[in-house]
Amino acid sequence: MYICGLINNRGRVPHKLIFMPVKIRLQRHGKKGKPYYWIVAADARAKRDGKYLEKLGAYNPNTNPATIELDVDGAVQWLQNGAQPTDTAKALLSYKGALLKNHLAGGVIKGALTEEQAENKFAAWLEEKTGKVDAKKDGLSKAEADAKAKAFDAEKAANEARIAANAPVVEEAPAEDAKASNEEE
Repeated sequence: MYICGLINNRGRVPHKLIFMPVKIRLQRHGKKGKPYYWIVAADARAKRDGKYLEKLGAYNPNTNPATIELDVDGAVQWLQNGAQPTDTAKALLSYKGALLKNHLAGGVIKGALTEEQAENKFAAWLEEKTGKVDAKKDGLSKAEADAKAKAFDAEKAANEARIAANAPVVEEAPAEDAKASNEEE
């Protein structure tokens, strides 16, 4: 679906309509080498970082896992009104469940599901997704802790080797000679 406006506003019968396709896309912010994106609904003819109709969320690819904040209901509203997401925005909407919620809303409109069933399905999916993300975060923190422990052990071994190499060498030969001479007497 497109948002349309009339060419003239002089009270005449319009002979031409303007169609403004709306896209859900990313708008780049942040400094060089550290991108930070806003997820926006914008006119397809607007510049990448130009005017937008509504800010739907934010995406930070610099963190691991990437941080995505999204107004799911606002995104679903734009999708139902015909906004087309770009490839990257579509992946982000899918990751946060906006496309699933839109799909379930279509099922409610067609009568295949009730509103309550759709909400239950979405809540179950959201819980499962949160569990997967938490598992990934736990795995990453465990891997980081293991790497730190391994680095600490390696540094400790290197320090012990260095201390052993720099320790003063005590000559034991004279002591043995003295012990041997004591035994002879």
